[in-house]
Amino acid sequence: MKKISFFLMACTILFSCTTTETKKTEKKVNDFAIIIHGGAGTILKKNMTEEKEKEYKAKLEEAIRVGYTILQNGGTSQDAVIKTIQVMEESPLFNAGKGAVFTNAGTNELDASFMDGKTLNAGAVAGVTDVKSPIELAVKVMTDSEHVMLSGKGASTFAKEKGLEIVEPSYFYTERRFKSLERIREREKTELDHDDKTAAFYDSDIKNAKFGTVGCVALDKNGNIAAGTSTGGMTNKRWGRIGDAPIIGSGTYANNKTCGVSSTGWGEYFIRSQVAYDISAQMEYQNKTLKEATTDVIQNKLTKLGGTGGVVALDKNGNMSFEFNTAGMYRASMDDDGNLVIKIYKE
Repeated sequence: MKKISFFLMACTILFSCTTTETKKTEKKVNDFAIIIHGGAGTILKKNMTEEKEKEYKAKLEEAIRVGYTILQNGGTSQDAVIKTIQVMEESPLFNAGKGAVFTNAGTNELDASFMDGKTLNAGAVAGVTDVKSPIELAVKVMTDSEHVMLSGKGASTFAKEKGLEIVEPSYFYTERRFKSLERIREREKTELDHDDKTAAFYDSDIKNAKFGTVGCVALDKNGNIAAGTSTGGMTNKRWGRIGDAPIIGSGTYANNKTCGVSSTGWGEYFIRSQVAYDISAQMEYQNKTLKEATTDVIQNKLTKLGGTGGVVALDKNGNMSFEFNTAGMYRASMDDDGNLVIKIYKE
């Protein structure tokens, strides 16, 4: 009889603990929400003018309010992500769309991806040179083709067939980004031996030549999560290099069971770590909270591997997380009460 009583007591305690944990992870904090980033890196207040800081904050606010208004009015997370990212793609402040960095060949090659948390469907493009909005094209790949990723000329042909806006490559030219390329080229010519170019480049200049990617995650009133990421890649990139931004599971991931994630940083490490998916997987299989998962992946796994950058993430209950291991990350969020948070530096 005592054994039976002890067994029942143990079951009661176990059930109580399980219920407590379930309540912790299933508590609803926002009916809808949106979170964005404009890149992470060596962003220090001492290097930022007051005018430039205001400019970045104003653009972040403009972008997130566009998506927030869509969500507030009952629109979809997909529309909110697209329209929000397009605001940043059209700004020369960020390394995406209009402000894309230059390749070693002096061209702009754009990458983007999108994922729908309800269906787990996704679309992505890489190496695009003449499509005004890469994020819009990524969504088109998802909705209007049987594929997940298109690249280069094929992606451009698809965009034309679908009636997306095509621009001359010169549309993406900005003096600021071109001068960045020239500085790296000059350094390679004057300071490096031919045999050491690649190693030294990746060890030094690349650390500040890969940031500026933009991304957005949104949760709508129907409980659907969407995530998107758009980038110009890495300054001075060669050989058709593709980073994490268009890779589902690395730069972008969304699942209504768990969360949505958009990444920014040194893409090679994010690909090797499958950063975006790992956050979702830890939540699904280890019952971690969003904060626990993002902290482990960025501050533990990614950092130990040698990667730098960060993520913005939003879970199915409206919890939000900014997580990065760099000096700063352009970022903003809004909850269903309209509370706006805009930050740049590490705090």
